[in-house]
Amino acid sequence: MPSSTLATMLGRGSDGLAPPPNNAPYHAIFNFLFAHVFLSSRLLKNIYGFDHNVNPREDVSRFGERAVQDGKITRKQLNMLKRNEAAHANAMEHFPMFVGSALFATVAKVPNDSINKACLVYSVARVLYAVLYLTVDNVKLSYVRSLTWWTSNFACIYLLWQSGKALNAGLVH
Repeated sequence: MPSSTLATMLGRGSDGLAPPPNNAPYHAIFNFLFAHVFLSSRLLKNIYGFDHNVNPREDVSRFGERAVQDGKITRKQLNMLKRNEAAHANAMEHFPMFVGSALFATVAKVPNDSINKACLVYSVARVLYAVLYLTVDNVKLSYVRSLTWWTSNFACIYLLWQSGKALNAGLVH
């Protein structure tokens, strides 16, 4: 990866002097697709043979136990599928907070390097959160997942806080 690309991703201009572009829209696109497409349980339910498009939100509750009893899937697979659905729902619920905080920061003219860093922290935290949610079934390790969830929240709170500071600084004459 060229150093100029890495510098831009980390919130610096390609020459180190010019202000970087605002990457928040690209993080918004990524997080939208991640939440709505990549974390969707539809693919797994298709693989496991009990995806019903008529009412897909009830597939796991209506057909999951039966799939285990019939030997189509294991209990561990069903539990992972339940965690997948929870991770998917959480990502969709959290997405508006991210977009709102990134928009506030952009409108308030928070420096792009601050916005880019916070958006990168948010995106990485959300991916780690999802991976941990899908793979961790140990109570003690599940707290690492909670840490990534809080990290994504703090990235949003940071953007909102910086927005407030930037907006209030403009009021001082």
